[in-house]
Amino acid sequence: MKLEKIDRIFEETAYVRTGGSGEELKCAEYLMGLCAEMGGSAHLEPFSVEMADIHEAKLLADGKEIICKGYKCAGSGTVEAPLYYLRNKDACSLQECRGKIVMLDGHLGYWTYQDILENGAVGFITYDGNANYADRDIDQRELRSYVSKGNKIPGVNINVKDAIELIRDGVQTARIVLSQDEYEGESRNVVMELPGDVDEWIVLTAHYDSTSLSQGAYDNMSGCIGLLGIAEHFLKQPHRYGLRFLWCGSEERGLLGSKAYCAQHGEALKQIVLNINLDMIGCIMGRFIACCTSEEKLVHYIEYLASEEGFGIAANDGVYSSDSTPFADQGIPAVSFARAVQNNVATIHNSYDTRAVMKAAQMQKDIDFIITFTDRMANARRCPVDRKMPDKMKEKLDVYLNRKRTPEKKD
Repeated sequence: MKLEKIDRIFEETAYVRTGGSGEELKCAEYLMGLCAEMGGSAHLEPFSVEMADIHEAKLLADGKEIICKGYKCAGSGTVEAPLYYLRNKDACSLQECRGKIVMLDGHLGYWTYQDILENGAVGFITYDGNANYADRDIDQRELRSYVSKGNKIPGVNINVKDAIELIRDGVQTARIVLSQDEYEGESRNVVMELPGDVDEWIVLTAHYDSTSLSQGAYDNMSGCIGLLGIAEHFLKQPHRYGLRFLWCGSEERGLLGSKAYCAQHGEALKQIVLNINLDMIGCIMGRFIACCTSEEKLVHYIEYLASEEGFGIAANDGVYSSDSTPFADQGIPAVSFARAVQNNVATIHNSYDTRAVMKAAQMQKDIDFIITFTDRMANARRCPVDRKMPDKMKEKLDVYLNRKRTPEKKD
């Protein structure tokens, strides 16, 4: 893919596109147009997503109003109670949640939410941002249905600077007011197929949605451009296996697009031999990684190939938090490629994720290596990766997907 085209796509997608929004649909149609420009034909596959319109979200701390954003899909209501900062998640600390509005460090994960519910919390507060940044950005978050399981208590998100002040000032009582309409909306996957000589497929994935503050250049228009570059190559080159390109919607809301695809195409999954997922490539800085949810042999294969190509890489086996996971959970071997960067260079899920951290020439190099790998797989007489998920990978998937809790699982 030409450098000018890479830069143009970054420029033309420099807007927030959260899952289920009109902006996400705009981007989906834009990707379809790019496929058509290359001579391909893509279509949209819609799926349902939970949506909410918040009418009021308010947090009072000892009577003082704190700027906040309400959690979408967390119900409506007003609750006033003592404020409790949950510093640790041991049983002794958790038992103090009863009858309290609980402030949590970090994001609201499945097990944390179940713990505070079980211990009687009546509301919750989370925070994000960086205490050393000048901004006071606040992310718009949601209480995901697979986290709440229908058991909802009101919650808000605030900036970390305000969170620090609440604890420093010894706030005693908090009051949350949350009013919203919840309804069923629609998100979409963008799908393009390039049939091969056999009726078996390699599925290549990347998500195109962003979080509420982010233009999502790094996370993950970069991966979307990567798929376009690979498709552009194979539109002109032979390949034995069919290649199915899947730009996933609503990944940032819990891998909803890839989960929906797997749910909608149960029989077709049997013909998929491999998933190649791109999530955050082409950044100016950082190391290139490959995370394989598969037999360990794939890790070594990628290492050897990278060495042969003179391309630096760090490969490992594990579960990558992206659209590869639902495919791996169906027993399909998967690899996620990314360029991992330190947070003080390029961060994600905030307003700093823009094209300023990207470099078209690095994108091109990353895409070229992924094309080389894809070509080896797509033109193999037999895909060499065993379509059997090792037990240790099944265990990691169970933990990641909240089916099993282990002592090291912290959220």
